[in-house]
Amino acid sequence: MSTVRLPRRMLIATFSTILMLTSAAAGELASFKDKLFAYPGILEQADDGAFLKVDYDKMRDIHKRDEILERRVKGDYVSLGVRWRQDFETVEHQGRSVDVFHIGKLRSARFAVIFVHGRGGDRKLGANDFTFGGNFNRLKNLVDENSGVYFAPSAKDFQDQGAADVSALIDYVHASAPQAKIVLTCASMGTSICWKITDDATASGQLSGMMIFGGPANPAFPRSAAYAAKLPMFFSHGSDDNVYRWQDQYALYKSLIGKHYPTRFVLFNTGSHGTPIRMTDWRVTLNWILK
Repeated sequence: MSTVRLPRRMLIATFSTILMLTSAAAGELASFKDKLFAYPGILEQADDGAFLKVDYDKMRDIHKRDEILERRVKGDYVSLGVRWRQDFETVEHQGRSVDVFHIGKLRSARFAVIFVHGRGGDRKLGANDFTFGGNFNRLKNLVDENSGVYFAPSAKDFQDQGAADVSALIDYVHASAPQAKIVLTCASMGTSICWKITDDATASGQLSGMMIFGGPANPAFPRSAAYAAKLPMFFSHGSDDNVYRWQDQYALYKSLIGKHYPTRFVLFNTGSHGTPIRMTDWRVTLNWILK
C-alpha cells in the first residue's frame, strides 16, 4: 500500500481525533495521563495506519522529561497511590516457581498484561515507577483503574527454562481468570521467550495478543501455532537501535500485513534500543489488541 505524507500539524490533529473516537467507541481502557504519554508527532503512516513513524527527540523525550536522566522521571508523569496495591511474590504452578511483580485482582480481572524483561533485568524493571519516562507507572495505573492485572516475571534465562516459566504463568492467569484477555509483552532479549511461546499451541492459544519491544525478528513465525491462530502482533522499534536492526522486524511485519494479518508497527525515528519501552503508548496499543 502507498505511504501518505501530510503536514505534521495536520497529521497530529487527525491522528489524535481518530484515537479519541476509536477509544470512545471501543469503550475499553479509560484515559490515564494521555496528553503526557501520547505520541509527540506522527511523521509518516502507511498500511492504512498500521505503520507509524513517530517523531522522537532525545532532548525533549529524555532531557526535558526526566528529573535525573534515565533514572527518575518528573513527578507529573507518575501517580504513586497504585503502590499500595502491588506486591512481589512467587507463583507456584505446573511444578514451577516463578518470581513475579504483581498488581491487580486476578480472579476478577477482565484483562492481563505480562511483561518479560531483557538481559540484565528482572521483575523489578517492570515495576519501576520512575525509569523509562514513567511508562511502567502508567501501565500499572491503567491496569489498576480498568479492572486488569499485571505480572512482570523474573526470567531465569531466555531459553527453554524461561519460556517454560512464562508458559506456566500464562496458564496460571488463564486458570485463575478464564474471562481475562491475556497480552504477553517482551523486550529486547526477552523477545526470545515470546517467540518460543508462539510455537506452543497451548500457551499461545491462551493469549489475545503479543507486543514486541526492540527485539530480534523471527523469520519462522509464519510456521508457528500463534500465526495459524492469527494472534495479533504489535511491534515497536527505534530506528537507531544498535542491538537489533529495526529493518529485520519491519520485514516480518510487512510479510504479515501483506497477508492481512492483524499487526501494527511503530518506528521511533532516531530512537535507541530502550526507546520503545519509554515511548510506546500502552493504552492505544492495548485498546487495539483487546477490542
